Amino acid sequence: MKIFVTGADGLLGSHVVRKLLARNYSVCVFIQPGRNTSTLDGLNIERSNGDISDYPRLKNAVAGCDGIIHIAAVTSVWPAKDPIYKKINVDGVANIINAALAHNVKKVVHIGSAAAFGYGSKENPGTELSPFRSAKYGIDYITTKKQGQDLVLEAVKKRGLPAVVACPTFMVGPYDCQPSSGAMLLAVAKKQLTSYSRGGRNWIAASDVAEGICNALEKGRIGECYIMGNKNLSYKEAFALIAKTIQVKPPRILVPDFLVKSIGLFGSLYSAFSGNNPKISLPIARASCDGHYFSAAKAVEELDLPQTSLEIAVSDTVSWFREHGYLE
Repeated sequence: MKIFVTGADGLLGSHVVRKLLARNYSVCVFIQPGRNTSTLDGLNIERSNGDISDYPRLKNAVAGCDGIIHIAAVTSVWPAKDPIYKKINVDGVANIINAALAHNVKKVVHIGSAAAFGYGSKENPGTELSPFRSAKYGIDYITTKKQGQDLVLEAVKKRGLPAVVACPTFMVGPYDCQPSSGAMLLAVAKKQLTSYSRGGRNWIAASDVAEGICNALEKGRIGECYIMGNKNLSYKEAFALIAKTIQVKPPRILVPDFLVKSIGLFGSLYSAFSGNNPKISLPIARASCDGHYFSAAKAVEELDLPQTSLEIAVSDTVSWFREHGYLE
């Protein structure tokens, strides 16, 4: 089978492509012009250039493919509001749906986000049945990922789209060349992070998510969503684990919620006047005070989602950063 992959050059996509090749799939990647694709160097893949907002080019590229794994998205959280989020995360998803139906693609795995469901506590974590809660932060990335996911599920019901939705939590792993989530690990490794907020999140190795996505392609139930996560950790616990794994001192200062939000407000105001991205904005500050905890029990049971220890995931990630000059 030939699988069409968008967002193949990112953290998750780089893992997915390798997992597909290891299973002897033929892989066609759809790359936005001008992107850094060094994480795909040396791989036996077919490449086509284009943007998912360009439907004619996308439709042409999908021709001849048996499956689609749609990863491409605008994942930044600043600015919190911008038309680009809807253009890619909603309208781009609509284009993927139409291209898949036009070519009678056998299976689509759409990469959503666990944030499209309601988060819970460690004792009662969020599941695929938990109502969406994160609209309150006013972050377009989160709301548009939810809208794109809803488009896919609607197309399954009304148009017969053979799709499954995979919803990762917070991923860490090699090939994070931007870096994205790895920026947090780098900050701990470089001793740039001295404090933490009260909140937390669910963490998982990117390679485990990629494995779960390939399993979803092969045996995921049409119309189902699968939260792909592993361990629920507060930021204090996560930073302590990261620091212990790479043998540095962890951040030790708990910043109270009101101060976190005040710093975020200052960051947003500073950015509005300077035009520079803030280290922390008010929407992100508000989100960081909550515990975004989820259960991946459904994906573990139905998709055999691996649960690699975070110590191994962190060690592998930091080793990759060192090898590629991020920690000189």
